[in-house]
Amino acid sequence: MKEKNAYALEMKGISKSFPGVKALDNVSLFVRKGTVHALMGENGAGKSTLMKILAGIYKPDSGELFLKGDQVGFTNPRDALHYGISMIHQELSFISELTVADNIFLGREPCLGKSKIINKKEQTVRALKLFNQYKIDLDPDKKMSALSVSDRQMVEIVKAVSNNADIIVMDEPTSAITEREVEKLFEIIKLLTSQGTSIIYISHKMDEIFKIANDITVLRDGCFIDSKPAAELNHDQLISLMVGRELKDVYQSKTAKNETVFMEVKNLSRKGSFENISFTLRKGEVIGIAGLVGAGRTEVVESIFGVYPPHSGEIYINQKKVVHKHPKQAINNGIALVTEDRKQTGLNLTGSVRDNITLVNLRKFAFLKNIISQKKENNVVDEQIQSLKIKTPNRNIAVKNLSGGNQQKIVIAKWLINNPDILILDEPTRGIDIGAKAEIYKIISDFANSGKSVIVISSEMPELFGICDRIVVMSEGKLTGEFTRKEFDQEKIMACCAGIMKGEKIG
Repeated sequence: MKEKNAYALEMKGISKSFPGVKALDNVSLFVRKGTVHALMGENGAGKSTLMKILAGIYKPDSGELFLKGDQVGFTNPRDALHYGISMIHQELSFISELTVADNIFLGREPCLGKSKIINKKEQTVRALKLFNQYKIDLDPDKKMSALSVSDRQMVEIVKAVSNNADIIVMDEPTSAITEREVEKLFEIIKLLTSQGTSIIYISHKMDEIFKIANDITVLRDGCFIDSKPAAELNHDQLISLMVGRELKDVYQSKTAKNETVFMEVKNLSRKGSFENISFTLRKGEVIGIAGLVGAGRTEVVESIFGVYPPHSGEIYINQKKVVHKHPKQAINNGIALVTEDRKQTGLNLTGSVRDNITLVNLRKFAFLKNIISQKKENNVVDEQIQSLKIKTPNRNIAVKNLSGGNQQKIVIAKWLINNPDILILDEPTRGIDIGAKAEIYKIISDFANSGKSVIVISSEMPELFGICDRIVVMSEGKLTGEFTRKEFDQEKIMACCAGIMKGEKIG
């Protein structure tokens, strides 16, 4: 007979439906005390829905929830917090005009005596104590709006830990932090589990899972598939459980070989962001830009695209000098940019699939100057849905209802119908499951094989190694290395990312 407290958490037979969608169907999850339990599955598998039920955000339609053997029920997130459950959400939730300390203790502020006046000094002291405990270098009195995305993520992590929770849910906690901060997070997790805290960890990064997880549970299409100790699974077996089939050749082979330089960037500089950036881009080539967060990678491609024009330097396309003071000029010169944050700068989340795909190209569907041909628009959208394998009930559904992978494909489709010559993608697979990643890699490969050119910014080294012909490396706004495929070496590239060494420029 099982001991009453054999598990810190038991979720039994959980089901949840939304209008037109069964998100969870009789799902169970058992988490041992003081362990890291990875919850795996493709986008749309039901992971976040299950965790929102645990956090008191959703009420299940059926099923039971036990903590340390005692049955419990939550009506709101405060109930869950009271029972020792804390959650770090994939979509960061903070109040930008409040300070770091304000956000950490929101709803739990220390007050002056018996009054309701917040004791700001005590709040700052408590925040500093937490930062010192977990070796995090942040100013508790700084506004959240002034922090980088990675620093905001670290604040969310500290906020969750500060609740002294028995169970902490971490939903994609490393999607926006540096490798150094990832290691810091793993140290925090190790400390927490040694104290008896249980961690439920959601991530699409397989290497992380096998590095820190004790147990793994897999969901697929809202159903429980399997649960095993991490030591009993390997990378391929886990992928097979997640996608329901073997996923071979995640990285697509490229056939196009062309030495013709299509774009040349010469000594591009923007004060305070980057300086003297030079590289070439050939037809049919995929170039990766590697570097740590804050290296200036995004700023360089935004400058090329005309979002923030460079202060000096030159750009040549087909040996002709071009000037991009506005994205419209870059678009007219055949450049497309898939931005890093698809929700903020890539999509109209309340708009339909159709509206988002045709947003940049409405004039293509116009007749009599300002009248849109809906038939022509629908035909092109349906073509893209089929070609890019976008999973959507129909073209008129709101984009916010689709998974991250399908949202990303919609952003790419938006640009592909403009028939660009250069496709720039900034962190194109962030927060996307392995199946959707493979499909996006195929889109990139097919685009390059058609003789066109691609620039990819990625913080995942295996991704750059898998899809790129060359990798240029940036550190602190400067180009520190350039490597051809035959010279790819993770240690050397990481050394260039950190500015420790400089790689020989290839061409």
